[in-house]
Amino acid sequence: MTNPFDNRVPALSGPARDIAPVVPSDTVDLPDVAIALYAETGGAVTLTTVRGQQRTVQVADFSILPVGTVRVHATGTTATGIHAMVLA
Repeated sequence: MTNPFDNRVPALSGPARDIAPVVPSDTVDLPDVAIALYAETGGAVTLTTVRGQQRTVQVADFSILPVGTVRVHATGTTATGIHAMVLA
C-alpha cells in the first residue's frame, strides 16, 4: 500500500497525522501540541493555547476547535470525548 504521508512535510494547514484521546488535567500538558481539538459531546473546554493563554470556549457536539493547544484543563471542562489532532 502506498502511504501519501511518507514524503509529505507536516503542515499546520493539515491534515493531522494522528488523533489521540485527551485526559483533561490541570497540571499536565498534552504529550504533543495539538493543532486542533475534536469534542464528541459539547460543553465547555478550558485550554491553554500555544501562546500560553488560558481560554474557556463553548463547543457543540462533534466540534472541531482549530487552535494550537498545549493543555486541556480538568477544571472548567465539561465537554467529553475530546481528542487532540497532532502532527507528531
